[in-house]
Amino acid sequence: MVSVEYANAYSEVLEILKFISKEDYEKIPANKIELFKLNSNKEYEFTYDPEKTLDEQNVSKRAKAIIGILFRDYWATEVQREKIIRKQKNDRLILEEQKKSLYDIENIFKKRNICSETEAKEEITEMVVYKANFITRVFNKIKKFLKIK
Repeated sequence: MVSVEYANAYSEVLEILKFISKEDYEKIPANKIELFKLNSNKEYEFTYDPEKTLDEQNVSKRAKAIIGILFRDYWATEVQREKIIRKQKNDRLILEEQKKSLYDIENIFKKRNICSETEAKEEITEMVVYKANFITRVFNKIKKFLKIK
C-alpha cells in the first residue's frame, strides 16, 4: 500500500497530465500511467488551473518531483537532460559533503575515545581510598576521647 502523501501526489499528477499535449502524454509509458492510476487516491480532489504555475497552486512537493522526473525522462531534449542530470549530481555531492561535515565519522570516534579515557580516569580516582596510618588513627581516637570528657 502506498502512503497517503504519494497517493495524493499521484492524483495531482494525473490531473496535471490531463492538460498536456497528446504527443507529450503518449511519450510516457503506459505502465507509468497505470501505476499512477492504480496508486492514486480516488477520494482526493485536486483541480489544476493551466493559467497558473505549479508554484501558484497547491501542488505538493512530491507531485512536483514526479512531474520533474517525467520531464527529465520523457520530454526533455538531450541537452536539457544532461544539464538536469549534472545539476542533480552536483546537488547530491553538496548534500553528501554537508552530511560528512555534520556527521564527521573520524571526529565522532575521537570524541568517543576521549570520553572513555576521561571516564576511565574518573573511575581510577574514585577507586582510591585514603586510609590514615595506624599511629594517626590511634592519636585521633585519643583526641576524640579526651574532648568528650
